[in-house]
Amino acid sequence: MSLCGVGWATQFPTSSSTSTLISSFRIKVDRFITALRTAGATVQVNATLRPPQRAYLMHWSWRIAREGFDARQVPSMAGVSIQWAHKDRQGNYSTTHSIRAASAMVSAYGTVFRPSLTSRHTEGRAIDMTIGWCDTLQIVNASGNDIFIPGIPRNGGNTALHTVGASYGVIKLVSDPPHWSEDGR
Repeated sequence: MSLCGVGWATQFPTSSSTSTLISSFRIKVDRFITALRTAGATVQVNATLRPPQRAYLMHWSWRIAREGFDARQVPSMAGVSIQWAHKDRQGNYSTTHSIRAASAMVSAYGTVFRPSLTSRHTEGRAIDMTIGWCDTLQIVNASGNDIFIPGIPRNGGNTALHTVGASYGVIKLVSDPPHWSEDGR
């Protein structure tokens, strides 16, 4: 067993390739990304398929660091030999050391919301991507119609872009800036 800490953040990496998405969603995402790039937008794929082990590490590090969950009570997961509970110099359980190590993990992951143990990412049904463009974006929706997006923001937060994404079957989760999925969750 290895103590929790920043070193765990490199274990079980999340994919940033659309090829790891389930086939039906991958086709939709690839078509949407092609439309974006053809229109002159920049698209950076940050995350697609997240292994369940990584979701486990992200979830429990957050619960310990941000919610005060007792590190001694974290359930184990097969294939992940992590020890969440840290001890002090006298060999006694240390809430402070446990929270500090879990906080380092949260920072290393760049987590800003409580991660779920199961999500569209662990199912290959979600993508996190950063999208941007200059001036007016002229993009073709899934029906082949030209859509003009003249306003701001010129990024994935633009509601007109959300409508275009939805035409491809790529639905925006508004509360999570980079997150798109097959059902908006």
